[in-house]
Amino acid sequence: MIEYAVVIERSPNNYGAWVPDLDGCVSTGKTIEEVTKNIAEAIQMHIEVMREHGEVVPPPTAQVTVVQVAS
Repeated sequence: MIEYAVVIERSPNNYGAWVPDLDGCVSTGKTIEEVTKNIAEAIQMHIEVMREHGEVVPPPTAQVTVVQVAS
């Protein structure tokens, strides 16, 4: 099992997700749950296509943290 960091962003109509370590790996969904499911599937497909094309799948290197600042 491998774990990639995923960024989820809210847009006016849905949620978008992208993977910093996998260029071009993105997905959308109407809810956080849906976009999480969709990006997991997108990661799987992205890796499969990379392997089919003989590309090296990059290891996860991105890390996620939350930083609090005064508002």
